[in-house]
Amino acid sequence: MMKFRFRRQGADPQREKLKQELFAFSKTVEHGFPNQPSALAFDPELRIMAIGTRSGAVKIYGAPGVEFTGLHRDTATVTQMHFLHGRGRLLTLLDDNSLHLWEIIHHNGCAHLEEALSFQPPSRPSFDSASTPASLTRITVVLLVADGDTAVLGTEGGSVFFLDVTTLTLFEGQALHPDEVLRSVPEDFRCGKALGPVESLQRHLQDPNKILIGYSRGLLVIWNEATRCVDHVFLGNQQLESLCWGRGGGTIISSHSDGSYAIWSTDTGSSSTPQPTLLTTPYGPFPCKAINKILWLNCESGGHFIIFSGGMPRASYGDRHCVSVMRAETLVTLDFTSRVIDFFTVHNTRPEHEFDNPQALAVLLEEELVVLDLQTPGWPTVPAPYLAPLHSSAITCSAHVANVPSKLWARIVSAGEQQSPQPASSASSWPITGGRNLAVEPSQRGLLLTGHEDGTVRFWDASGVALRPLYKLSTAGLFQTDCEHADSLTQAAEDDWPPFRKVGCFDPYSDDPRLGVQKVALCKYTAQMVVAGTAGQVLVLELSDVPTEQAVSVSSVDLLQDREGFTWKGHERLSPRTGPLPWPAGFQPQVLVQCLPPAAVTAVTLHAEWSLVAFGTSHGFGLFDYQRKSPVLARCTLHPNDSLAMEGPLSRVKSLKKSLRQSFRRIRKSRVSGKKRAVTASSKLQEANAQLAEQACPHDVEMTPVQRRIEPRSADDSLSGVVRCLYFADTFLRDAAHHGPTMWAGTNSGSVFAYALEVPAVTAGGEKRPEQAVEAVLGKEVQLMHRAPVVAIAVLDGRGRPLPEPYEASRDLAQAPDMQGGHAVLIASEEQFKVFTLPKVSAKTKFKLTAHEGCRVRKVALATFTSVACEDYAETCLACLTNLGDVHVFSVPGLRPQVHYSCIRKEDISGIASCVFTRHGQGFYLISPSEFERFSLSARNVTEPLCDLNISWSHYARRPRLQESPKLSQANGTPSIILDPRSSDGQPDPAYSKGADTPELPEATLSPMSIDSATSGDTTLDTTGDLTVEDVKDFLGSSEESEKNLRNLAEDEARACTILIK
Repeated sequence: MMKFRFRRQGADPQREKLKQELFAFSKTVEHGFPNQPSALAFDPELRIMAIGTRSGAVKIYGAPGVEFTGLHRDTATVTQMHFLHGRGRLLTLLDDNSLHLWEIIHHNGCAHLEEALSFQPPSRPSFDSASTPASLTRITVVLLVADGDTAVLGTEGGSVFFLDVTTLTLFEGQALHPDEVLRSVPEDFRCGKALGPVESLQRHLQDPNKILIGYSRGLLVIWNEATRCVDHVFLGNQQLESLCWGRGGGTIISSHSDGSYAIWSTDTGSSSTPQPTLLTTPYGPFPCKAINKILWLNCESGGHFIIFSGGMPRASYGDRHCVSVMRAETLVTLDFTSRVIDFFTVHNTRPEHEFDNPQALAVLLEEELVVLDLQTPGWPTVPAPYLAPLHSSAITCSAHVANVPSKLWARIVSAGEQQSPQPASSASSWPITGGRNLAVEPSQRGLLLTGHEDGTVRFWDASGVALRPLYKLSTAGLFQTDCEHADSLTQAAEDDWPPFRKVGCFDPYSDDPRLGVQKVALCKYTAQMVVAGTAGQVLVLELSDVPTEQAVSVSSVDLLQDREGFTWKGHERLSPRTGPLPWPAGFQPQVLVQCLPPAAVTAVTLHAEWSLVAFGTSHGFGLFDYQRKSPVLARCTLHPNDSLAMEGPLSRVKSLKKSLRQSFRRIRKSRVSGKKRAVTASSKLQEANAQLAEQACPHDVEMTPVQRRIEPRSADDSLSGVVRCLYFADTFLRDAAHHGPTMWAGTNSGSVFAYALEVPAVTAGGEKRPEQAVEAVLGKEVQLMHRAPVVAIAVLDGRGRPLPEPYEASRDLAQAPDMQGGHAVLIASEEQFKVFTLPKVSAKTKFKLTAHEGCRVRKVALATFTSVACEDYAETCLACLTNLGDVHVFSVPGLRPQVHYSCIRKEDISGIASCVFTRHGQGFYLISPSEFERFSLSARNVTEPLCDLNISWSHYARRPRLQESPKLSQANGTPSIILDPRSSDGQPDPAYSKGADTPELPEATLSPMSIDSATSGDTTLDTTGDLTVEDVKDFLGSSEESEKNLRNLAEDEARACTILIK
């Protein structure tokens, strides 16, 4: 029997134009703290800060919303960064010994960062001297002098070179070699020893011709560039680490590898100083670690600041990461939880002023940035408006809440301010305030919620470019843990010398892994939320503006329903505290529901209008009435052979043998079934005819794609009872004449359960429903054919639109749903999307994503896309992320493919698992443990940096570049070239919009670059999103499957060429 393939009509030009007005993909901004920072710089004139990373990324920050990002062409560590003060230029040194000049370019009304020039020092021996090998030509330190037009380069061989920054070329004949310096050193100091590498270079604040050079051996030299001679030598004999030249030039401070620092005076009357004025070891007398960097700053009020990193006693505190701040008799040892990268002070740098008067201290750590106010007594920390460490505890889940009401927003902000009250003088003391944010104030507020391993939920302002922390909710206080004992031990230890002071919020350790937050849900109209955790705990909380003391109601729901033959082998449940407990202002727990067995919660949903919360685990799902504090429903979803679900995620007794045995059985089964399907000559003839038909058809007619064969999944697969999604809807389930509350649940084995709920109606004018009990009756049960896991469920009204959220329709906050036409339910599984009519549950439309595209669905969301040409036109579409990292958009309810983009690398399993979509066509995913990448699928709704700097652009005119540097859309994700996609007002630039008369750009220009992520090689996330077994299988089998597909394709082509068609 011949198979006919129906041709579809070609693309509609009008629809294609409309799609361009609705959809556009772009990666816009990176939220959070840069991963693996390696260098720091500060421009005191422009008040901007730069951070370089080990992946070669350059990030410049100013006032909130002012951000610039660049990426070096080669993946190399940024070791040093130096601003040309006031010019918007930055000089970077990489560990491959190359120098790069970056500048902030003004274009189309806003500014962006661009690499202008690069310089690779010559590797020939003559770069240092005629006798030194090439390995000693490595640059160790860089100093900018003469208003930034000249850079002084210290090398590993001890030579000093001078570089023209405007062209990045060396000045000929101005190099200073070690033998010239040794001529000015007394004979007894030479002793035949080399001076060693140049460790530090400092310039005189009043006399730019004087340069202080420090060698590793300990020798300090003041070199006068105007006279090209040595003015003064300081005969130090301790290995040098860093130098600081005091204001006025009369004092030099040197720090050394033995934990000591020395103070030298330049006003000795002679050209040689054999001994320092003062030599001290702050944390002696026992051996100490090196003082890596030291600063000396004087104050108008008297005295001076000495700030240094390191220097701790090697035996007792050698593992501490510390920065010490000394003034007069006051010493504070700032104790951090991650390694100190660098630090700087914000102080007066103008040469005509007599005092430094430091205002703030900024310390860049490996995992966070800490700023201290040095003008306020006690030197308190300054809350950061951005760059907050998202991973202060490992992120385990995330959720986005759009269009937050202003009243709720103000209450959350107020609760956050009460958590960390700051002195009045510190309210506006954030020192990095450069630039202007040109972005329009967002019309709606967006909340990003992140759940963490330590049981906290953090609220972030995700409305704009700067991700600002608002409030932190902790659930650990409700349970009994061992943290109190650890806190008492820490407090006792802090009373000893040195005077440690814990600073920073990065704390990667959790008191109990069972506290980890797995799911969160927030009702923005009633300020109620649900937090579900790893040990089966489900917390219902309500926002309160004042602290209270109250007891929390505890209930248990047995999801096994006394089923025999199942024994839980995982972790124990958390023990809640009893009696009234104090709760600060903010979200306060009202009810604790404990799932039994205490497995991790895999799905949760909240309906505040009905006072119901539904939750699911790997064993089943439950429904709880938190108004009456009583369970409504418990349903077990376990298969009789699903014993793996009884072991839990924290169990050490998982049956590896069983999983391997099942894998081999599936492979053997697929091979046997493949042998049974014998390939006949007639089937070969049909394949050859199909290929000829495809070649003969006109190119403007689209053909129906060939579908892949999908093997049905076995019913006894492990974890088949995992509840993947839960959903509440007011729809037609029993008959077409009466609608009412329903609850839907989808499982890992492709089962969908629909329950009709009897919820007492709310009286007119009342806020809460009556106290009658809620009843649930099973209305429908659907089993998908291939048993693919159900990812999401949504009910569509008579117009094909998703139902509004609770309270939206009743409070006239959204258009009421159409209850006259027939409703439909959209069920999204990992393999296909399918729309069923209600209440008959008959198939209406479907799209087989796995059969057509060869991928599986990982994340799904319904989003509204507004046209960029007409604000009144919008479409609701289905956005989905696949296991290959692609984002697809489909129309609803027709399920027609609209657009698809490559978003995340398919190897980035954690990034795919952490993705979350917004209601307006944007999304977030983790590109590192500490950074969210923000992307947009909407042509209108785009959040990207639009900023400017107060620089005299005409004075520093742009020069011709050695090679044009493409602007990279991101530093740590999948980079792609952006060809000036937006104008200054955020709209697509008409000059670059693709029209009928616009020549099409080459495919290589528009396609993503084949560059691996800067953090792809060694980034491991602790726990991110819903990481499933299928994710790991996809990752491990991707390379093997691709090779197999290529091999099969080659064999098929060879066979097709040999078939004779008669």
